Amino acid sequence: MSTATMTSKGQITIPVTVRTALGVEAGDRIEFVQVEPGRFELVAATQSVTALKGLVSKPASAITITAMNDAIATHGGKAK
Repeated sequence: MSTATMTSKGQITIPVTVRTALGVEAGDRIEFVQVEPGRFELVAATQSVTALKGLVSKPASAITITAMNDAIATHGGKAK
C-alpha cells in the first residue's frame, strides 16, 4: 500500500510505485472515478495514438496539390 500527503495547495505527489504501475509520466492525465460514496479509483487517462484511428473519416475524394494551393491562394490571405 502506498500513501501520499496533500499540500496546502491541494496537490499530491503520486508515489513512484503507483506511477510506474499506471504507466504515467509528468504531464499525463489521470482520472478519478467514484466507485462508491467516499471511494475513488485512480485511472490513467492515457491511450495509444492508435486509439484515434477512425475518429476522422476519410474524404469522399482525394484533393490535388493544385486544388490545395488554389484554396490557400484564395482564402489564405483572409485569415488573421
